[in-house]
Amino acid sequence: MGGRRAAQDSLKRMDEPAGSEGRCRVWVGRRAAPGASRPATSPAVRRAVVAAGRLAAAVPPASGAVVMGTGIVSIGLSLDGEETLSRVLLAIAALVWFLLGIVMLALALRRRPLLLEQVRLPAALTGVAGTDVLGARVAMLGWNTPAAALLAVGLVLWLLLVPSVLAHWRRPTVGASFVLVVATESLAVLAAGLAIAYRAPWLATAALACVGIGLGFYLFVVSDFDLRQLLVGRGDHWVSGGALAIATLACARTAQAAAAPGPLRHAVSSLDTAALALWAAAAAWLPLLLSGEVARRRAAYDVRRWSTVFPLGMYAVCSFADARVDGISGIDDFARIWIWFAFAVWLLVFAGMLRRATEVVRGVEASRTG
Repeated sequence: MGGRRAAQDSLKRMDEPAGSEGRCRVWVGRRAAPGASRPATSPAVRRAVVAAGRLAAAVPPASGAVVMGTGIVSIGLSLDGEETLSRVLLAIAALVWFLLGIVMLALALRRRPLLLEQVRLPAALTGVAGTDVLGARVAMLGWNTPAAALLAVGLVLWLLLVPSVLAHWRRPTVGASFVLVVATESLAVLAAGLAIAYRAPWLATAALACVGIGLGFYLFVVSDFDLRQLLVGRGDHWVSGGALAIATLACARTAQAAAAPGPLRHAVSSLDTAALALWAAAAAWLPLLLSGEVARRRAAYDVRRWSTVFPLGMYAVCSFADARVDGISGIDDFARIWIWFAFAVWLLVFAGMLRRATEVVRGVEASRTG
């Protein structure tokens, strides 16, 4: 009798997936004693939880670039006067940002070891940049309070993630390594915009500090950059130029913020000159990046292609900003043409993402029913 009962007791124990915190065993082969509570979860619920965990795990750490790319193209379209189309992209960016937040929460609760592994990568900083770019677009609508909240979220994420990324830094650097620069400069862009809105000189000073830190990071990253990435990169190699483009935007916006009465007013002319110099440096990457695309076609979808969309959009947006600061009409003409090229690439990459998402969801569904 004892052996038979032991066999029944061990029959059909079910553990949660590997990587979850602890192990919660659910008994399904024994009849509950009178008055005992039934298990809280059914097999169907457990399968759904496992499927949700798999779906969350399938989202790569660079997914914040979707918000970055969509948000910056939205900003560029708005600056070109296409407000309706711009707001459509803003809605998409906000939705993706919200969904990615849920994914990160799911990973923190169900797959913490995987999350801790991901936050060591520079690609994790796309979450910072995406948050700040979204905030910059929201601020353009005059929604300063939500924009300030997004700046706070971006700053907290930056403070949490940057030490981990630097502690696990890898050489030689690749395109994704430049996201360290982008995340820092995105704080400067949003802080400068809010400094203008709130007439807050201290925010302009904070923006200038971020500009300087970001440029320091750029020198740190580019000194070890493997130029072969221009041929073998999967899309993130474009951030090598995009990082200078967002530095241009940050510098131009900080110059606008510094023009108000405050301690930085004497620095406006220097910031204007720096913005133009950074724009020229960013533009110098374009022939190399475009030549790499011609020499080595990379048509298949990869999430890192969103790190191509972002620089393309950023080249247009920083050109709009630089043209307003320096009054150079040729730069403005370039921006008005380039933003539509960026939008065309956005459409292609967005379509590829939808196809990939469909495949992932079907795979998860098959695992649930299998």
